[in-house]
Amino acid sequence: MLKVHIPPIKSQGIKTKLIPWIQASLPHAHKGRWIEPFMGTGVVGFNLASSEALMCDTNPHLIRFYQSLLEEKINPQMIKLYLQKEGAILSQKGEEHYYFIRERFNKDFNPLDFLFLNRAGFNGMIRFNRKGGFNIPFCKKPERFAQAYVTKIVNQTIFLSTLFKAKKFEFKCQSYKETLKNISADDLVYCDPPYIDRHVDYYNSWGEIDERNLFKLLLTSNAKFILSTWHHNQYRTNTYIDLLWNQFHIQTQDHFYHIGAKEINRNSMTEALICNFETLKPHLKNLSSLLDFSNLQSQEIHILNY
Repeated sequence: MLKVHIPPIKSQGIKTKLIPWIQASLPHAHKGRWIEPFMGTGVVGFNLASSEALMCDTNPHLIRFYQSLLEEKINPQMIKLYLQKEGAILSQKGEEHYYFIRERFNKDFNPLDFLFLNRAGFNGMIRFNRKGGFNIPFCKKPERFAQAYVTKIVNQTIFLSTLFKAKKFEFKCQSYKETLKNISADDLVYCDPPYIDRHVDYYNSWGEIDERNLFKLLLTSNAKFILSTWHHNQYRTNTYIDLLWNQFHIQTQDHFYHIGAKEINRNSMTEALICNFETLKPHLKNLSSLLDFSNLQSQEIHILNY
């Protein structure tokens, strides 16, 4: 049974608990390149890529952190010493030191500062304002970096350092369009885009045009793909499932997300895995109408500013 390794970067909506389900959906004995246009924390590719992976995202800080680890510009020992030092100051000064690190990061973009903010910020969130500044508030836990917690993070980076020596990983800061331009029939594409009509931020704005563009690129590609998205929750349904994605094989599974400051706002959601491994449904909708953007209204980009 697959042992799921958690990466050092946290994020709300991370796919850790869904990895066994995604693994069970992989095409049999696939040995080609693993492609992720929306890598996020990287948890899926780090656990499931066979021997070679291209991991992409528009968030430069995610790419910089993992690229620095890959190139050994930072390493587990450096991370340990850094977190012990900054954690001790945080314990003494509390949120004052957190905001000092946040201000420093927004000037220098140090990947170690990014890790610190990610693990000491409120509710494991990654969010940037319109100017590209990290703006998550402090988690209100001055003793955040206890020795056991530091050891846990260091062990997560040791796993990645070992993985990067065993398999060929490449990281690129680029759009999904650029990533999907250069894929082949031997590749397996895993897409985990910002969920349409859900929370997005400065680096991950997502609207109807993007959803349709992604659909078009995957539909016309020769590569196999798996797409993660939301299907429905108790309040509403993802309308794009019927509008676009029901052309493909769809699996669903209930999943509970610990998202939101208050427990009342944390609800279960039915996840969807969409793939093109099986033959398209016989009554395929007219592709020209599906790919026609002429009647589409201007894209609404949701950017949350705090």
